[in-house]
Amino acid sequence: MPQGLLRFTLGDVAIGWIHPMRVPALQACWPELQLSAGLARWDAPDMDMAQRSARIAAVALALRERQAIPGWRDEAFACEHPVADPCAERGEPLFALERAAFRFFGLMSRAVHINGFLPGARLLCGRRALSKATDPGRLDNLAAGGVPVGEDFLACAQRELWEEAGVPMALSASLKPRGQLRSTRMTPEGLHDEVLHVYSLVLPPGFVASNRDGEVSEFLSLDLETLAQRLAQDEFSVDAAAVTAWGLMHDERRDDLLA
Repeated sequence: MPQGLLRFTLGDVAIGWIHPMRVPALQACWPELQLSAGLARWDAPDMDMAQRSARIAAVALALRERQAIPGWRDEAFACEHPVADPCAERGEPLFALERAAFRFFGLMSRAVHINGFLPGARLLCGRRALSKATDPGRLDNLAAGGVPVGEDFLACAQRELWEEAGVPMALSASLKPRGQLRSTRMTPEGLHDEVLHVYSLVLPPGFVASNRDGEVSEFLSLDLETLAQRLAQDEFSVDAAAVTAWGLMHDERRDDLLA
């Protein structure tokens, strides 16, 4: 974990990390937040999940007005109670919060990523639209997206496949789970901490992807040699590169590549 960050806690439960440069904005927008050396503590012992969600949503909106939280999406993620291994299990939801605020507070989120395999050991990859708030223009998996409150992983993966690549439900029904990995790094918006739920999808010969939500500018069919070159040249987003490598190293990769 990067040095110098403040541990963000809900009572005694550690849930995130905040950059010290954010402290003045927090002091202005969240007067009851207790700030001390290395710690930002939110005590809300009498609040239920809905009340916690409403309070931190108001703080996030105030921070947005101060231009401290960019890329607002009007979509909520769930902040979970920490568990020993978030790749293996989910924690109880503590509150819901606008996804753009998660990096500001260094909260852990979840996302789905799908590797799409074409006949001939090729991967079908999308290029992120230049209008994307994060990693515009970089290469991505066939489809990917954050998991909003109330949606399960498979349903999220199928929805993203339809919206980003035009994959019909009849085809995405054959999605195969390929494990999870956790991605943690500093970004200009704050700490990115996300569990990536990886799936593979074997596509039929002649499949043509078609973006429907404006988030993908083009699709590339890459053989393994070209794929390796693009990865080495840092053309992929960080998470997409990790998921692509993960899919090619997975124990069941032969089932995906040789289907």
